[in-house]
Amino acid sequence: MVQEKIKVINPSGLHLRPASLLSKIASECKSEITLVKDEKRVNPKSVLILMAAGIKCGEEIMVECSGETEKEDMKVITEAIASGLGEMGE
Repeated sequence: MVQEKIKVINPSGLHLRPASLLSKIASECKSEITLVKDEKRVNPKSVLILMAAGIKCGEEIMVECSGETEKEDMKVITEAIASGLGEMGE
C-alpha cells in the first residue's frame, strides 16, 4: 500500500462536478483506493460517498492505494486532485 497527503485546492471542495470527475478517474484505476479525512474513510469510486465526506477547499486528505498498480494509480489520483479537478482558473 502507498499513501500520500494532498491538499484539496479547488475553490468549492469536492462538490458534484469535481467529485464526479474524481470518481470517474478513480473508477478507471485497478487499485483499491481510499480517501481519508479525519476519521472518515471513503471510496472515491462512488460519487455519493465522496460528496458525503464533505471535503472542502484547503483541507488535507490522505490518499491510500493498494493493489497491483498502486503507484501508478496514486500518481493519477494525486495529479487530478492537485490540478483542481477542472475548476482552477474559473
